[in-house]
Amino acid sequence: MTLHNYWLLLVWIGAGGAVLGRLFPRREERAPTGGTEPRWQWLPALLLIIPLVVWAGFRADGFGRIMREKGMDEFIEAACRNAFRAAPTGLSALVPYVTAQSKDWGYAALVVLFKTLVSRSDAAFFLTVAAVQLLCLAATWRRCSRDYLFSVFLFVASTDYVAWMYNGMRQFIAASLIFACLPLLVRRRYVPAVLVVLLASLFHGTALLFLPFVFIVPGRAWNPLTLLFLAAVAAAVFFLDTFTGLLTAVMEETVYAPDVADLVNDDGTNLLRVLFYSVPAVMSLVFRRRVERANDPLVNVCVNLSVVTAGFYVISHFTSGILIGRIPIYFSLSNYILLPWLLTEVFTPASARELKAVCAGAYILFFYFQMGVTWGLL
Repeated sequence: MTLHNYWLLLVWIGAGGAVLGRLFPRREERAPTGGTEPRWQWLPALLLIIPLVVWAGFRADGFGRIMREKGMDEFIEAACRNAFRAAPTGLSALVPYVTAQSKDWGYAALVVLFKTLVSRSDAAFFLTVAAVQLLCLAATWRRCSRDYLFSVFLFVASTDYVAWMYNGMRQFIAASLIFACLPLLVRRRYVPAVLVVLLASLFHGTALLFLPFVFIVPGRAWNPLTLLFLAAVAAAVFFLDTFTGLLTAVMEETVYAPDVADLVNDDGTNLLRVLFYSVPAVMSLVFRRRVERANDPLVNVCVNLSVVTAGFYVISHFTSGILIGRIPIYFSLSNYILLPWLLTEVFTPASARELKAVCAGAYILFFYFQMGVTWGLL
């Protein structure tokens, strides 16, 4: 059940999605911000992600080795698997084990509880984690996206699926939990949203960086707080040495101090990735009047999250792709809601179909470049 030919990811999304879409026609459902829109039914939505869960659960340990041979040291072979096997079992070992960890206590507790109460199989653990992650994504895309199938395709073709569910599993637990609270941000339910972020931070401390954005991204698209964030990005790039020095000083006092070396040794996020993830934000700016006329609270939040995504990627290009480049995952999953909306609402139906085909082709080329040329996995 281990995936060796990564092209099968796109083959399944294309062929499997087409079959499921034909067997289970979409139904009119109430949209998150009012009115009704056609949505995928729950059964086909779940069937579409089941192979992705299985492949993530049975991922090959060699993935990390290949990455390391390509000079990408952040990919560590079987690190999560070895940590799971080394963790103790028994409720009596829970507190000593968790308190001995320097960070991410929630993940440590999850491992011990799973081994004690569910199974000692690392495959079962990875399958369960992958299922929770993809359920968070699928539920949000099914409810919020104009095109659920296209959203899943963008997630896979962008290589986010492989990069995060195969390698960045702990951080992606936090990211998927935060993404699932998107409807809370749309309705401006700040207290529950903050609680979700705090819960996510137990699995990866970097989730706390999302806290101020709980209050920034709601409201109109390109609101003053979002523009202020962009001004801060520009200042960070312009005064790069000062920003890097400040970041280093702050991190040296935290449990992430060992990552400080990344700021010196890393040459930053690839410019192509920066541009690629910035496309939805740029489109929302180009078609800002259309976005403002719609004034859809969900779209507004997604636009602002997309702007933040682009901002962090710009900073990571000039600093560290390994360190800063990991932050945008807390914001970028909303791009796969925003892009289908822009294609549907801004253009005529015929033009939208043509542009969607062009967009799919561009993502497939990016998939080949990232998976084949950069990572050597194809």
